[in-house]
Amino acid sequence: MSSGGARPAAYVVAVDAGTTGVRALAVDEQATVVDVAYRELTQHFPRPGWVEHDAAEIWNHVVATVAEVAGRLREDGRTVAAIGVTNQRETVVAWDHRTGQPLHRAVVWQDRRTAVRCDALRAAGHLPLVRQRTGLVLDPYFSATKMAWLLAEGAVADTPDLVLGTVDSWVVWNLTGGASGARGSGRDHGVIATDVTNASRTALFDIGSLAWSPELAELFGVPLRALPEVRPSCGRLGRVAGDAAEAEPALRGVPVSGVAGDQQAALFGQACFHPGMAKVTYGTGSFVLVHAGDTCPAPSDGLLATVAWDLGGAAGVLPPVAYALEGAVFATGAAVQWLRDGLGIISQASDTEPLARSVPDSGGVSVVPAFAGMGSPWWDPYARGAVVGITRGTTRAHLARAVVDAMAMQVRDVADAVCGTLGHPLRALRADGGASVMDLLLQCQADQLQVPVSRPRSAETTALGAATLAGLAEGVWSSLGELADLWALDVEIAPEVAPAVADAAHARWLQAVHRARAWATSEPDPK
Repeated sequence: MSSGGARPAAYVVAVDAGTTGVRALAVDEQATVVDVAYRELTQHFPRPGWVEHDAAEIWNHVVATVAEVAGRLREDGRTVAAIGVTNQRETVVAWDHRTGQPLHRAVVWQDRRTAVRCDALRAAGHLPLVRQRTGLVLDPYFSATKMAWLLAEGAVADTPDLVLGTVDSWVVWNLTGGASGARGSGRDHGVIATDVTNASRTALFDIGSLAWSPELAELFGVPLRALPEVRPSCGRLGRVAGDAAEAEPALRGVPVSGVAGDQQAALFGQACFHPGMAKVTYGTGSFVLVHAGDTCPAPSDGLLATVAWDLGGAAGVLPPVAYALEGAVFATGAAVQWLRDGLGIISQASDTEPLARSVPDSGGVSVVPAFAGMGSPWWDPYARGAVVGITRGTTRAHLARAVVDAMAMQVRDVADAVCGTLGHPLRALRADGGASVMDLLLQCQADQLQVPVSRPRSAETTALGAATLAGLAEGVWSSLGELADLWALDVEIAPEVAPAVADAAHARWLQAVHRARAWATSEPDPK
């Protein structure tokens, strides 16, 4: 028990609506994950470069996983104090808040269908405005052009009942009742809200004033009235009602009190509460975030400025808003999936490390996993994957080792850009996400960055971030200091190679990147 046992035992449930699946996790007062339920999410690829999800399937998985975890807590005599939500950020859901029905499949953050639209906006001179107001770049990764596409080409009608939101807003709305009130049940309908971290990924949100920008909404052709209300990341949004409460009655009335995009949630879950602290999450992609303090950072080449969190009035934290510099790499776990599903050289993701360790190095092979273009610091939607350096002696082990190397190299590219902006090197890096279980990857990362890389005991830092934001709002934890004390180290890996050796390997990587860039010069022909 924290605080000397002064408070009764409480558990927080985190909903993690991710890219490949939906999980619900139960977190105790020691910030330890004690139970998990998971459902895999169907991936839809209607055309080359297009990626979609079924929003109804996302919600069904949320109901199933939350009810499963909460039900087991109830059977053990435990209660849920709060629910926190984290999500796959830039993905867009369009729905009718009167009927509760999605109006199109969700357009996923990986989707590249709006690359030409981004090119046109850039050519028209709008990039400086977007950079200054949002901290982002003009890239199909972000939500605004996806929303515009849904309205212009996706047959989504601009009606008074339309909501255009990210996945967190879809989940929160449903958790807090959805369309139940509108259907005449007499109950309140759901809360249509997002938080500052997710809003800051849309390219419609002014991260300086922390408000939707009418000027950007007009530029992209997105109606402001269709956007959710923006709330702090920490604070009560509503209470569980509707389908989730019917699936597990013990959840009825539980407060929904924390929301953050997955990468900001991971920064919070890694207890990076002070400026200069940095984390990397190796998920479907890799995301490096560095706490940038309470002042909105100026636009920086190759990097994004984003809102890290807004704690509102929780725990008396002043100032409540923190910012971050971010580098987004699009393919990390996706490259491992390619080894498994595309090439068939491994049968499961856990085979990657032993296979890669079976050779001393990649044998001169470089894999650039630009399956959906390249993110930071290149921002090239027309880059495509490349494998270079193959010889007759290349084996599947060399390809696996090259994929592990690529994960570390892409993070170094981002870290180099961060260091150039900050004017000083990173002092350390905290790592999480599925691939962080690979000590080989962390060693490669430490070697490339020439700093120690730490992995916490729990790799579930995204879910922990959502849970601790919700728990902080509801008094399960009293302060950031208490949460920082609960962060526990699993392993710290120090560099083993000389800087010159690391730099030579990185120079070869950059040669491969050069060959992969600008490969596709236009959107794929839908035929």
